[in-house]
Amino acid sequence: MIVLGLESSCDETAAAVVTADGRILSNVVLSQIEEHAPFGGVVPEIAARAHVTQMDQIVDRAMKEAGIGFDELDGVAATAGPGLIGGVLVGLMTAKSIAAVADIPLVGVNHLEGHALTVRMTDGIAFPYLLLLVSGGHSQILVVEGVGKYRRLGTTIDDAVGEAFDKTAKMMGLGFPGGPAVEKAAASGDGTRFKLPRPMKGKPGCDFSFSGLKTAVRQALADLGDDVTDQDKADLAASFQVAAVDALLSRVKQALKIYKADYPDAKNMVIAGGVAANKHLRAELDIMMQKHKLELVVPPPALCTDNGAMIAWAGMERLKRNETDTLDLAAKARWPLDPDAEPAPFAGYKA
Repeated sequence: MIVLGLESSCDETAAAVVTADGRILSNVVLSQIEEHAPFGGVVPEIAARAHVTQMDQIVDRAMKEAGIGFDELDGVAATAGPGLIGGVLVGLMTAKSIAAVADIPLVGVNHLEGHALTVRMTDGIAFPYLLLLVSGGHSQILVVEGVGKYRRLGTTIDDAVGEAFDKTAKMMGLGFPGGPAVEKAAASGDGTRFKLPRPMKGKPGCDFSFSGLKTAVRQALADLGDDVTDQDKADLAASFQVAAVDALLSRVKQALKIYKADYPDAKNMVIAGGVAANKHLRAELDIMMQKHKLELVVPPPALCTDNGAMIAWAGMERLKRNETDTLDLAAKARWPLDPDAEPAPFAGYKA
């Protein structure tokens, strides 16, 4: 089986072709960094217009790189949510058109499920596994019990960790996207210089909070005054990164108790989403998993950020189960992986 996947939920226009045995025949991603950089964050209207302009060309390139025609596809998958609704509509409508013209099944994919299942394409791991899903829009800990079966143990109650990275970078003038910019600055910084909070650490449950950490960074910058040096920025970036990772680790530690109690024979912990590319987070989680005798599984960096291959693979998993959608499928701005989980107080779509 061969599936084409389209992703357009935020600021990457992406298309990829994958096979049932996990081979990626093509994976084309067009970033919009230059368009959004002047604003220090993603502007929904600009993102949607860019998707409209580029999606057809990206699909054409993905098909040519895969060396196949539309008549050789067994299905087309597209992100149907959650995300910026204008962008989601572009990818979904394109997929509907392809499905109708090529007479192949359509699969509407939950963007978060794309991240959650990527390791099954890259590493072939079995269910269940514990997942830390961390990105610009989401921070969650879930037990992945099967395709479409997700049990949320924790979520952000305010900001996502990737959003905190972006806002920190913006405050310090480090550039966009913020995650890589903060990590680069932190490499030459002293992570012990600034005493920043570890929100929620030591509290029961597995929920996250990052708004207080952002506020602490803003206050630290204000205390430095007008003469902020590059070393000041590097030290603050390093201190922020250490604090953010410590906060994540404290919640993972809580989640591990639940996961291991429910699945004593389980073997894997997975990180997914854009923040999963952070080397400090990966290193610290690896140490923690060794202590708990679990294997840490992380997709390659190119498959941590938004891409079409993860959407194609999630569509493949659904297609194998004969789960397809009709052409009247609606796009969703909010689409939780665990619909039975309690809403978080101030998280909105991030929960």
